[in-house]
Parts: sequence; structure tokens; C-alpha cells
Amino acid sequence: MIVAVATVMLVACGNETATGGQPSMTPSTSSPGTPGNSASPEPSGSPLDQARADLAKRLGIDSSQIKVVSSDEVTWPDGSLGCPEPGMMYTQALVPGHRTVLEAAGKRYSYHSGGRRAPFLCEHPKPPTG
Repeated sequence: MIVAVATVMLVACGNETATGGQPSMTPSTSSPGTPGNSASPEPSGSPLDQARADLAKRLGIDSSQIKVVSSDEVTWPDGSLGCPEPGMMYTQALVPGHRTVLEAAGKRYSYHSGGRRAPFLCEHPKPPTG
């Protein structure tokens, strides 16, 4: 019994440190501009599909109304994935990822992903390296 409790506690603690103290940003399941929590740790579909589905849900429109401006594999210069937040510290290592730019109703939306992080809406994007 003690071993089972210790194992559960160890696993729970391990999950808290997996993000290195950085906020986890996953596709939003809530209102626009509010970070959401995904019930599934492994999102399905390509980064483009995930970004398009998130934007359609945020805007309350059909995904067919969303135009793909670009969708490219990129190398981010650090753990911010091209979307640094003031006051945050990020790993200083190159991170392979994906950048998708979508357009709906004349407005462009930039989605970034990399490592194990699912695509997320980046309000103030920075360019990747290379």
C-alpha cells in the first residue's frame, strides 16, 4: 500500500516538472484569448488541422471559412517557440516545430508548435531562425 501511494505521488510530482516551470499552452477549449486545457495529452491531426480546428472553435465559424496563408516546418531559436511572454525564461536550445498562419474574415492568426507542445495561438509572433 505504501509503495502504491509513493508511486502515485512520484508520478504526480514528475508531471508538474515536465514543463520546466513554463506555462503549458494548448489549443483553447474556452473563449477567445483564454488559454484552455486539453483533456487529451496527445492531440490528433497535423499541426495545420489542429490550428484550423482551434481557430474555427474560437471564432465560432466553420473551418471551411478559414484560409491557409502558410504552414511551414521551422526551427525556433528557443523554448518560447517564437512567442515569448514578458518576464518568462525559456530553454536556450533550437526547437524544431511548425508555424501556421491562417486568415478568417480578413484577419491573420499565427499558430506555433514545437517539441511536444500542440499548436497554440500566438498573439505577438517572433520570426524563427533559418
